[in-house]
Amino acid sequence: MNKNNYIKSPLNYVGGKYKLLKQIIPLFPANINTFVDLFGGGFNVGINVKANKIIYNDTCKQVVELLNELYQNPTADCLKEIDGLINKFQLSKENQEGFNELRDYYNNKNQNPLVFYTMICYAFNYQIRFNQQGKYNMPFGKNRSSFNPSLRSKFIEFVEQLHKGDYIFSNNDFRKINISKLSDNDFIYCDPPYLNSVAAYNENGGWTEQDERDLLYLLDTLHSQGVKFALSNNLKYDNPLLEDWRKKHNTYYLNGDYSNCNYQKKDKSNDIEILITNY
Repeated sequence: MNKNNYIKSPLNYVGGKYKLLKQIIPLFPANINTFVDLFGGGFNVGINVKANKIIYNDTCKQVVELLNELYQNPTADCLKEIDGLINKFQLSKENQEGFNELRDYYNNKNQNPLVFYTMICYAFNYQIRFNQQGKYNMPFGKNRSSFNPSLRSKFIEFVEQLHKGDYIFSNNDFRKINISKLSDNDFIYCDPPYLNSVAAYNENGGWTEQDERDLLYLLDTLHSQGVKFALSNNLKYDNPLLEDWRKKHNTYYLNGDYSNCNYQKKDKSNDIEILITNY
């Protein structure tokens, strides 16, 4: 993968790491057998990693199913299905009625992954959100969201890259991932929900202190097995657990302006993304 030409996911995820790839990926090990993207999200990181095998994991079943669908089917077939839905529901930036009809169709009749993807392309900020009944409930993205030529281009590039690699898509709680067979040639990347953040994924206790403890324990276990890992986080959230734990490892401070990472950086003001590694 050309470090200056990273592929962008056609999915819009809060906290997505696309803008930080130029800083994050050069910090990864040079040779990776199995790469595990433990909290895969929109897959901006995993799709750009060079490894013999890549395991994507996420707790959002709909996204896992979508990525698997894109992986297993020709790009042209996927585009034909999306275009057919756009025509059937007359989707556009202005047609709220058509969007609402598609959302009802998805929630009540057809939860095919490509119906899901087409729907989020016309939703507010392209966001993914479900209510407690499992129904997609984002409103229409009036005058903003659509499957426009730029998004189509990203979609094609992303899916074509999927077809070139060896991928496994997993829908599990991170605690259920089998790490016993990983070796020192394998690598796990973690971009979990950030404890105490106010993002939508943390509504109703989405990521708890116990989750944080369990993840850090998992990473300590990996370290004891000689498996390399990297963990993303942000210093603007009050997280004493992480502050104490990361003293055992290396912390790289990442700059949003894409300048080089600086391990010696002392400025720890708000909104500083960090990458913690055990190598």
